[in-house]
Amino acid sequence: MKRILFCLFCLCISFEAHANPYMETLGNGLKVVVKEDRRAPVVVSQIWYKAGSVDEFNGTTGVAHALEHMMFKGTKKVPAGQFSKLIAEAGGRENAFTAQDYTAFFQELDRSKLPLAMKLESDRMKNLLLSGKEFSKEIRVVMEERRLRTVDQPHALLYEKMMSVAYQENPYRRPVIGWMNDLESMTVEDVRHWYKRWYAPNNATLVVVGDVDHEKVFRLAKKYYGGIRSSSLPERKPQKEPVQKGMKIVHVEAPANLPYLMMGYHVPVITDAEKDWEPYALDVLAGVLDGYDAARLDRALVKENGIAVSVGAEYEDIGRGDGMFVIDATPAHGKKVSDVEEAAKAQLEKIAKEGIAKDELERVKALVTASHVFHNDSMFYQAMRIGQLESVGLSYRDVDVMLRKINEVTAEQVKEVARKYFVDGNLTLAVLDPVKGGSRGE
Repeated sequence: MKRILFCLFCLCISFEAHANPYMETLGNGLKVVVKEDRRAPVVVSQIWYKAGSVDEFNGTTGVAHALEHMMFKGTKKVPAGQFSKLIAEAGGRENAFTAQDYTAFFQELDRSKLPLAMKLESDRMKNLLLSGKEFSKEIRVVMEERRLRTVDQPHALLYEKMMSVAYQENPYRRPVIGWMNDLESMTVEDVRHWYKRWYAPNNATLVVVGDVDHEKVFRLAKKYYGGIRSSSLPERKPQKEPVQKGMKIVHVEAPANLPYLMMGYHVPVITDAEKDWEPYALDVLAGVLDGYDAARLDRALVKENGIAVSVGAEYEDIGRGDGMFVIDATPAHGKKVSDVEEAAKAQLEKIAKEGIAKDELERVKALVTASHVFHNDSMFYQAMRIGQLESVGLSYRDVDVMLRKINEVTAEQVKEVARKYFVDGNLTLAVLDPVKGGSRGE
């Protein structure tokens, strides 16, 4: 997994001044965050709902994602298929995504077309037509998506099974796309209930980044969203994962050419950007393990000893639930999964005992700082980070704090988190055992 620096890259987007971005909360509770970026005459508009798979219940898993699909099936004013057509005719593009913590919808288009995006998006916030006929067709699309992206993808299937075993109480144990049995029995009423439960201005954040004037954007937001009534939102109960009391092991048989290993360790995420320090140390540790060409895992397991053909590490430092630090690897020909497991653990134990070198620490910090230039060029990812932070209980104002905290991490702190969290009692070990033949189904 060569994506580990993504969270580091995102948090090092440096906003130009404390006054930019600008935020205003409408009378109905909708948060509006505007980031002015005048380098190109375009705008990104994203609406984030604090409703993802973490909010679902057993029996209707996948309903958040199913509603994401149904959001394109039309209102009285904008019939099915017209939303995408109108955005395309305006020269823009649009899409949506569902995650564990949120669901988001976005448009990228010329700055002059922002009113169109707001008009269309605000309309479907409360006026969506959820027909049984459209749902019966779309749920089959969702089920096929599950087959293609999870059931028939051995690595994705292994990750899903690992998460379902690693978490005992936290809803992160359930897949975002849902269990197939729940999708097969889902009804349009399930989706309608979800829509009424969570799709409200006081459960959403509108993020606009681009060549805009923030005052004009606030006026547009009031015009198109201001008349939508707030809703009485359900109380969210804390769902803290209990401390794991021993290693968990799961084996998955699936058609594949090579075995595959995933090692998941429970770790914290950022809950207070200023006071926390462990997540930042874990960010740096992930960079030391898998953040550059000479990182420890690739150097030791692949280049020097030939134990694995690929190896990586991944950690996301924000979320509404407890975090998971994942190491994954494919054994080299003639090597066993246990060989890779032992070699990966040896690297973690070495850091826990000896710490990391000063040059390693500074290299990872330099990568974080240098990459802000690249990501700051993307209006879309600037908007993404704002939406993510606001949707998990943090603030867009935390971006600069998080960058500073990363640069304050010490070698001793990296050593301490390695010693504290990377122990067998905190580990879920998932192994893919290759089998011959076609898909085994679910």
